[in-house]
Amino acid sequence: MAIPTSSWMRNRFVRSCLLALSIIAFAIVLASGGALCAENGELQSPVPPGTEITPQNWQNYQQYMTAGMAALFSGKYFWKFPPDFKMVIAPTTNYSFPKLFLQHTEQYSKQVNIVNLPDGRRTIKGYVAGLPFPNPTDPLKGWKLLVDDWYTYAPRVICAPQSFIYNQDRFYNRYFLHQVWVIRKFSHISDPGAPIFDPRGPGTELFEYTQILAPEQIRYLTVLTVYYDDISKPQDTFLFIPALRRSLRLSTAARCSPFNGSDYIYDDTRHGNFNGNLTLFDADYLGERMMLEQAPRVSNDAQVLNNLNNYYQPLLVLKPQFGAWEIRKTWVINVHPIPSYAKGYCISKRILFIDQQAYSASLVDRYDVNGKLWKPGWGGEAIFNVPGIGRVWTNGGYAVIYDLQAQHMGWVSLAFAGNQDCRNVDGVDYTNIEHFSSLSALASIMR
Repeated sequence: MAIPTSSWMRNRFVRSCLLALSIIAFAIVLASGGALCAENGELQSPVPPGTEITPQNWQNYQQYMTAGMAALFSGKYFWKFPPDFKMVIAPTTNYSFPKLFLQHTEQYSKQVNIVNLPDGRRTIKGYVAGLPFPNPTDPLKGWKLLVDDWYTYAPRVICAPQSFIYNQDRFYNRYFLHQVWVIRKFSHISDPGAPIFDPRGPGTELFEYTQILAPEQIRYLTVLTVYYDDISKPQDTFLFIPALRRSLRLSTAARCSPFNGSDYIYDDTRHGNFNGNLTLFDADYLGERMMLEQAPRVSNDAQVLNNLNNYYQPLLVLKPQFGAWEIRKTWVINVHPIPSYAKGYCISKRILFIDQQAYSASLVDRYDVNGKLWKPGWGGEAIFNVPGIGRVWTNGGYAVIYDLQAQHMGWVSLAFAGNQDCRNVDGVDYTNIEHFSSLSALASIMR
């Protein structure tokens, strides 16, 4: 395992290994189910690689599961893991951020401050690039982690031209959407050769573009969301309706609306399983846990991801030969709307499990307004290669969501590519700002 190059990551790494080698820390870690550092510095999983977790022995490993995972194993809900389901444990993968992102974290994180707004919200000032809070501590440790989850590394362009959404009801009726997904950053960029702030998108953080390619009756339906560099400003979402050949601006309060008819809502559709306005949410720090995370490692392999024969049915979870599982160390936070925003909002709390190397939450449990478990889910952690940068960790590959109350479920495949690899995909240039990453993009549809 490569020793982290950034001083803040290196210091945290060294401290954790030294503690793990001491007798006292050894006992504490074993009692808590934590990872250990071997003599060679490799992270050791508390569950040996090769272990198979099944519906017959799952309770022995429940401490590493979200409430949603345990619910699917328990058999108490309509959605349940099939009898032949198994999670095969793989060695814990080490990940380090790209070099420039680490440099930006080291250079700029010290100047980031939290600012309380008069209306009860909070925002940040002084953020330039990298992680805003690489060593989050109290006060407001939970909210700092939520901000890190928001700003964790992503290349300036991400495209998924072969993305599919499947929605399924309790009668196993299934319908699919084929869509293209393009995300373009204009602020806080940490890619070599690119400016931190792209002058072509002044005042914006990023544009998120999704267009449906099939089925034919809703082809060209497009959602374009604009995120602003000033996080206190609500996102703007525009919907292009093919039948009208025009776009409509959606209400900024419509964040609980279904995204493209799925069980996901607009506040779900971003890496890290949180897409809400940061200033409208608070986050309580709940501690650290070792958690099961799926690592398909095939985020750019559309042939694997989009072949449903590679998944357990009907829950659409990758089979072991295509996606093993790892035990990884996470921070746990409870994300909930601030009091002035809570009334009328559909989710009372999101329990996010933020990976301590990727600073991103692939695991989430969503609770309804009465505090009852509602929509658990996860995204398969995936690593894909970005030209000039190397391997990049993202919530990609695929993601699932289970509505335990309405007995619906949703699945999405995300075969990502990044930066230059988006320039010519089957003859389409997804880095073209005018066509995919600007308000004028909607005016060019169907022309």
